[in-house]
Amino acid sequence: MAFDLSRRLVIGLASSALFDLSESDAVFRAEGEKIYRGHQRDNQDDPLARGVAFPFIRRLLSLNQLNPDDPPVEVILLSRNDPDTGLRVMNSIQHYGLPITRAVFMQGKSPHSYIPAFDIELFLSANAEDVKSAVAAGYPAGQILKGEVEDDSDDLQLRIAFDFDGVLVDDEAEAVYKEHNLAGFHQHETLRQDIPHTPGPLTPFLRRISEIQKMEQDKREKEPLYQPILRVFIVTARNAPAHKRVINTMRHWDITVNEAFFMGGVEKSKVLDIMQPHIFFDDQKLHLEPASAYLPSVHIPFGIANIEHTALEQNSADSE
Repeated sequence: MAFDLSRRLVIGLASSALFDLSESDAVFRAEGEKIYRGHQRDNQDDPLARGVAFPFIRRLLSLNQLNPDDPPVEVILLSRNDPDTGLRVMNSIQHYGLPITRAVFMQGKSPHSYIPAFDIELFLSANAEDVKSAVAAGYPAGQILKGEVEDDSDDLQLRIAFDFDGVLVDDEAEAVYKEHNLAGFHQHETLRQDIPHTPGPLTPFLRRISEIQKMEQDKREKEPLYQPILRVFIVTARNAPAHKRVINTMRHWDITVNEAFFMGGVEKSKVLDIMQPHIFFDDQKLHLEPASAYLPSVHIPFGIANIEHTALEQNSADSE
């Protein structure tokens, strides 16, 4: 009987997101594949250091305690390694006690084409090209940005923060802002305040997170001493009156957000510094860079903001 993953929140995770691969990558780039393969074999029992997404993944998997017989979360390794060199990654997963048992090894190829085969609702990788290819194919994916992220083992919460436009919803409003500036954007959103937004790339992921939050609420009703782990935040550059459509969209989707910050152009890192999310998703690197050095940050290369950015990069390269 085939195993059905469609009822779970499934995360596809590259080893570059879960672990710090800077040492082994340096060997590959400097000395080539043959030496790299030997290096990975020689060190296969030497655990890799924790990477940027490790604190997020560890806490996410801890939510399986809500239903051990039918866990709500599944994490699948999607690796560019082949099975031989990837053994070190799997040994590292075992070393840290992470319940990750399913893996795909692609021997240098991008694994993104296998996202639908596993019902994956979020693919995380540090490889920008793999993420761009996944998003271009219509799959939900984000690039983990490099940083020095610490994992406080005494902090039992899991705080997930999202930008709104181009992440949780499509880039319709962002396109209006680009064309008509702030006044036109506010007028557009006011006229449509009761019309839910079209879902964005991370909407399926948010829906699954919301389902797990409801599981936590049910558990707390039965066990009053239980402390929920999940907290969900929206941190958006929007402000009033454009906040109404955000709230009405969440109501329409039957999704409860714990906290929302309508920043109105104030630097997002100011609240992220206090919030200390275990992961923050935004479609614009401009908003991620101030905090990515020390907070786990994920770039979602979706929508008009990224199309324009890519065009500017190409024009700059062509002029050199």
